[in-house]
Amino acid sequence: MTNIPYIDLHCHLDGSITVDIARKLAALQNIELPASDAELESRLSVPESCENLNEFLECFALPCSLMQTKEGITESVHLVQEYMKSQGLAYLELRFAPQKHCDNGLSQQDAIEAALSGLKMSDLHTNLILCLMRDKGNEKENMETIELAKKYLVKDGGVVAVDLAGAEALFHTCEFASPFAKAKEYGIPFTIHAGEADGAVSVHDALSFGARRIGHGVRTAEDPALLEYVIKNQIPLEMCPNSNRQTKSVDDMSKYPIRDYLAKGVKVTVNTDDPAICRTTIAKEFEYLEKKFGITAGEKKIMMLNAVDAAFTDAATKAALRAEVESAF
Repeated sequence: MTNIPYIDLHCHLDGSITVDIARKLAALQNIELPASDAELESRLSVPESCENLNEFLECFALPCSLMQTKEGITESVHLVQEYMKSQGLAYLELRFAPQKHCDNGLSQQDAIEAALSGLKMSDLHTNLILCLMRDKGNEKENMETIELAKKYLVKDGGVVAVDLAGAEALFHTCEFASPFAKAKEYGIPFTIHAGEADGAVSVHDALSFGARRIGHGVRTAEDPALLEYVIKNQIPLEMCPNSNRQTKSVDDMSKYPIRDYLAKGVKVTVNTDDPAICRTTIAKEFEYLEKKFGITAGEKKIMMLNAVDAAFTDAATKAALRAEVESAF
């Protein structure tokens, strides 16, 4: 194999803020951070003793505080792209929730435009996914995100889809039918976090809304009929092994279903989720799968071609990425 043109379809902006990026963002905005890199890293990444997804989600507070200005958002998108490019990425879908960047007076539209400005500062092929948030009392904010996604939607080179993120086990997928009905009406593609902290029913609900992909989906097999539906309809799963290990979405990683899913024909993709929080890279994700499960070069190629097929981008970009992957193996 030559240099691998990695593809990451499930990567959160606020989960990608490394110590180095955090210090640059803080200096830009005169924000004080812990003097010790070790202390700062402990606030930006999850410990091995992490108990669950809710504890994992606590790591987002500090990076979000560094992205409450236009400058902070623009530069974070730029720096994360450069960081991911240095890992060998050829294509990135970066997701963030505009409503999480409005603490200091920005509007969701301001946040989106700032992120789009950041996209232009790197030559890494990157698209944006706008996240709705699982919460109580934020129906208005979620619907605003949908309206803005409609306004800025493109086939490639900007906002290409929406998502639903947050505490999945506390705020069930079925509670968010309304915004996704509107997204479907508008023709906005969407993925939804499901089958991670919540069971197979969350995957079922996401697909009933019209989700084209499933974020994680590791628990899909809890419902055999649902798994068959996912296989038959070639629904891509955005699997994130180390994140699932750290959030305890899977109690015993020796039973992580990725090899079984592949064997059954599930359209599996491999992603980082939150590279800074998880202390991972896309290459490390594949290395973990190779060491833990004996994933072969042929299976790696299949998963990378699955990612090409699943990407929210145009046909020309997919053709170019497919050619890159084919030539690398």
